[in-house]
Formats: sequence, C-alpha cells, structure tokens
Amino acid sequence: MPPSPDFMRPLKPADEAAADTLLRAAFPTSAEATLVQTLRAANLIALELVLPAGNTLAGYLAFSRMTAPEGWLALAPVAISPDWQGQRWGTRLVTAALRLMAIKGSTTVVLGKPSFYARCGFSQTRAANLTSPYPIKNTLIARPGDDIPAETLLYPAAFRKV
Repeated sequence: MPPSPDFMRPLKPADEAAADTLLRAAFPTSAEATLVQTLRAANLIALELVLPAGNTLAGYLAFSRMTAPEGWLALAPVAISPDWQGQRWGTRLVTAALRLMAIKGSTTVVLGKPSFYARCGFSQTRAANLTSPYPIKNTLIARPGDDIPAETLLYPAAFRKV
C-alpha cells in the first residue's frame, strides 16, 4: 500500500495524467475521466483538488461551473483510489473541499448517494425546491444560510454524456 495520503491541494498540470488514471481505476467505466477531460477543455472546471499519497493520488474531486443558476457549482466527480476506499478518505476530502466553498460563499450541488453527501455537509432538504434533469431525491445542496432555493439546474452539456 502506498504511503498514507497527505494534505489536500489543488491539482497541478503535472497531476492530470495521475488524476485520469485514478478516475479510470475508481469507476467501472471511463465516463468520469472523459467528463473531466471535456469539462477541462471547455474551461468549465472552477477547481480541481487532489489527495496526494507518495508518488500517486489517493483522491480527486472537481467543482464544475453550472450553466444555471449563474455562479453555482456542481461537485463531480469524486474519486478515491481503490487502495484507499472504505477508509473514510472520500468523506474527509469532500468535507474539507466543501469547507473551502463555504468560505467563498459558493453554492454547490451534487448528485449522488444522499447518506454519503449529507455526512459531508450537503442537504437534501434544502434541495427539495430545485428543478433538475436528474432525480431530485439524489440531489443535494450546500450553501451559506438555511434557505430552500427554488431554481432550475442546468448542467454543462458534458454531464449528459456520462
């Protein structure tokens, strides 16, 4: 097993190949790796964070710019290396990244397993009035305050190909 993961940091251009390898290892298909490549090429990724572990990456996540509402972000994808899955590294990475977004006052949505993302600070209840092309039961939101916004979510076209 590689050395224990280090501190989360922004992705560097030299990390892109390792991030691609991680995404392909963490998911059953290459769809997430292709999503990242497409979003990157379109300059739609606001922030990419990695969790280094020695000479490799233990974790990766991306915040993409939503088409609408303006200024909102989508957390996707989140990947943990198979060597590190099941040890709460995903929870730690997402929680820390979400704290950064809170400091910036950002609104972030995520589509995924509610029990996991709620542990990290997302709210399913606050997403109840959102309209989405994806199931609202799997849509969660994180943002300052305690309001329940009523907005229509429009994801970048690259998400329709995943």
